[in-house]
Amino acid sequence: MMGKREKRSLPGDSEQRLEQIAAAFDAEDLEGALEKTQALLKEAPGQPEALHYRAAALAGLGRQEEAVQAYQQALEASPEDLELILEMADFLLCRMGEDRDAVEEGLTLCGRGRKLAERADDVEHVYEFLLLEGMGLNQMGECTQALESLEEALGHMPRSIDAQVERAIALFELCRFKESQASFEKVLKDTPDEAWAHHYLGLIAERRGDAKEAKKRFGKAQALAPQEFPPPVSLAEPEFDQALESAVKALPEHVKGYLDNVTISVEDIPSDEELMDQTPPLSPCILGVFRGTPVGERSVTNAYDHFPAAIVLYQRNLERFAKTREELIEQIGITVMHEVGHLVGLDEDDLWERGLD
Repeated sequence: MMGKREKRSLPGDSEQRLEQIAAAFDAEDLEGALEKTQALLKEAPGQPEALHYRAAALAGLGRQEEAVQAYQQALEASPEDLELILEMADFLLCRMGEDRDAVEEGLTLCGRGRKLAERADDVEHVYEFLLLEGMGLNQMGECTQALESLEEALGHMPRSIDAQVERAIALFELCRFKESQASFEKVLKDTPDEAWAHHYLGLIAERRGDAKEAKKRFGKAQALAPQEFPPPVSLAEPEFDQALESAVKALPEHVKGYLDNVTISVEDIPSDEELMDQTPPLSPCILGVFRGTPVGERSVTNAYDHFPAAIVLYQRNLERFAKTREELIEQIGITVMHEVGHLVGLDEDDLWERGLD
């Protein structure tokens, strides 16, 4: 939501009407704020504050496509407004985070805003853009770069809990588990009720086989932030296997032929060895993995290509990912399709274009 803004000299009753719009925001009357903003823009189409208010109202109402267009129009009117750039970047990264194009645009805005803030010697905004950049890079799986941005953010605001948590998440994603654990424990010394720290400490405990500690940490996170961390959906082994079998049967006929020499199995979570087999390492939260050489890249001269390829699904990660039983079953199917995509030679960009990222 918009913060306090310096008012400009405006004709007529614009100042009063902007104050009424601000009051509607304060009262959380977004529909009313939008209606008042639209009325003002009919009379003053390029009014910068009104353009910003319209974008914020549409974003708050969940009208995402309209909000993006409105933010773009507001930026055309005020291209160096740091609050506006930050707000749009936050909207793209945090509210539209599942849209890869939106995340990339949000990261571009972070870079633009940070340069403007550095020129203005505005340390607070430099920090805000670095933090948001780190969050976006983590979302994109670019965790090494995220770590750099977050450490720079902490250089400006060393006690920032948000930056400390996001940095610890980057360490976890990079499989630097001991460093991540120490970072999350440091967060809890200052903020004992930080739900994300408890959740990730649960994941780390689970990885080292400490089921009691993991259960305690997951329970604490769920109690502190039930909407963020609902109890995981759980399927009994026969049910999970049935869902997997149904997903394989649903594959296109021309794809099934590639599975004749492929094993498909289920494990709880990926091992350290599995994750560290690539550079950078795979995310510990991956839902599945393809092991082997893609069909189009196999060679009779490579001895390893004669070993059966394998697809593995990670049940606990899938169960944590889903919010409902139906969503879990759907995600099993999507994950199977994703890994079969790797089998036939598609890379992550290809899979993203097909909606299988």
